[in-house]
Amino acid sequence: MTRAPAPLPLRLYSAAANLVAPLAYARVKDKLAAQGTDPARLPERMGRATARRPDGPLIWFHAASVGESVSVLRLITHMGEAYPGWSFLITSGTATSAQVVASRLPPRTTHQFAPLDARRAIDRFLAHWRPTAAIFVESELWPQMLARSHAAGIPMALINARISDGSARNWKRAPKTARHLLGVFAHIHTQDARTTAHLQDLGLHHAKTGQNLKSLSGALPFDPAEKDRMTRLISGRAVWLASSTHPGEDDLMLAAHKTVLQQAPDALLILVPRHPERGLALETLIATSGLSGARRAIGGQITGQTQVYLADTLGETGLWYALCPLTCLCGSFTPVGGHNPYEPAYAGSAILHGPLYKNFADTYPLIDASGAALEVADATELAQALITQLTDPAALEAVRSRARAFAAAQENVLDQITTDLISALDLEGVQ
Repeated sequence: MTRAPAPLPLRLYSAAANLVAPLAYARVKDKLAAQGTDPARLPERMGRATARRPDGPLIWFHAASVGESVSVLRLITHMGEAYPGWSFLITSGTATSAQVVASRLPPRTTHQFAPLDARRAIDRFLAHWRPTAAIFVESELWPQMLARSHAAGIPMALINARISDGSARNWKRAPKTARHLLGVFAHIHTQDARTTAHLQDLGLHHAKTGQNLKSLSGALPFDPAEKDRMTRLISGRAVWLASSTHPGEDDLMLAAHKTVLQQAPDALLILVPRHPERGLALETLIATSGLSGARRAIGGQITGQTQVYLADTLGETGLWYALCPLTCLCGSFTPVGGHNPYEPAYAGSAILHGPLYKNFADTYPLIDASGAALEVADATELAQALITQLTDPAALEAVRSRARAFAAAQENVLDQITTDLISALDLEGVQ
C-alpha cells in the first residue's frame, strides 16, 4: 500500500539533513576518533559497511547508546537460540556503546555504527545489509532512516518504546507528522502504560504495553579472577558502591561517606562515574574533600588507608555490582531520571536511590515495595540508610535476597516478546 506524502515538516527536515550531512559527518567522525574509535570504522557513519553481510535472514536492531543496546542482547540471544539460521545486526551511535556491545556480542551478531540520517548514507547501508526485518529500540527514531527502511519493504517494529510527557506534548502539536513517522511500525511494544496512552492518543492504536526490556538484562559480566583479587583487598571492610554518578551527585556521595566513616572507620566507597572521562576532575574532588582516594584508571590500588576508590574505567560495572553488597544507584538525585535497577538486583546488590527516577517510573515503586530497594532524599538520609544496612549483615543479606528474587521474577517474558515480534513482522518460517 502506497503511503501518503510526508508532511511538510518532515520534508523540510529531510532536505536540511541531506544538505548538512558532510558537515555532520565531520563532526561525529572527530568525536568518535577522540573517544578512541578505530579510524577504519568511522565510515560506517556514512553507511559504508566494514563487515560482510552473513548469508540468510538478518534481523537488524537499532539502538541509541549503551543502555538501549545492552537491553536487547538477551533478546537477540534468545531469538538466535530459537532460530539458529538467523543472524543479527546491532547499530548504535556512540563509541561507548560500540565498546560495550563488542565485548558482549551474542553468537552470529555484528555491530556497526548507525548511518547518519541522510538519504545517501542510509541507502548505502540498506543496500549492503539488506535486513530481513528492522527492530528499533526505545526512542531512537530518525525520520529518514524510518522512511527509507519502509520504502525498501523492510517490516519494522518498535520495542521498549518510551515517550516522556514533554515529548508527547510536542507530538500532539503535530499529530499528522507523528502518525506518519510512527506509522511505519507493524508492532509497537512500550515499556509503560503512560507511553501506550500517549501513542494511542495519536491514533497508533496497535501500541501495547509490555515488559521493560531492561528488566531482562541479566547480571552484567565481569572477570572472575579480578573479582577474587578485589575481594581479598576489601575483605573485612564495610563496602558500598555509588554507581553511575553524574555531576552534582558525587559531592552528595562523599558527604554521606564521611558520615558513614564516623560509625565505621574502615568503610570503603567505590565511586563509579557514569562517564569515565570525568575521572581526573573527580580525583581532585575526592582530594579536596579530605578523603583518601585511589584512581583505578591510572593504576591506583586499594590499601588499608583508601577511603574512596574511584573506578573510572569502562565496562566494569558488573564487577562492582558483584563485589558490593550495597549500591546507591545514582542518576536519581539530579534530573537525569534514574538508571536501570535490575542490573544491581541481578547481582544481588541491595539498592538505595534518590527520588528522581522518571526513566523507570513504573519500576522503582515496585522494587521499593518488594523490600529490595529504598528511596532516600539527600546525603543525611543516605548516610543513615548506609549505616543501618552496613552494620547489620543479616538484615543486609535479606535485602540482597529480595533483590535477586525481584530480578529473577522478570525472566519469563522473553518467549512472549519473541512470539509477538515473529508474528507482527511475518517472520514465521523465514529461513
